[in-house]
Amino acid sequence: MAEFRRKLYKRGSSFETTIPMPLLFALDRKKKYNVIFAFDEEANKWYVKFEELGGEK
Repeated sequence: MAEFRRKLYKRGSSFETTIPMPLLFALDRKKKYNVIFAFDEEANKWYVKFEELGGEK
């Protein structure tokens, strides 16, 4: 199992982190995407989804 750790850092009044490049391998780098973070309360796990932005170039 692969494991990624990323530092959470403060930026202005919020906190941010980066998405590791190996998680983006299946995406077309010429297109734009929204990143969706989904939490499953039953499993107590977070999931990362990528949604292609339609109509943008």
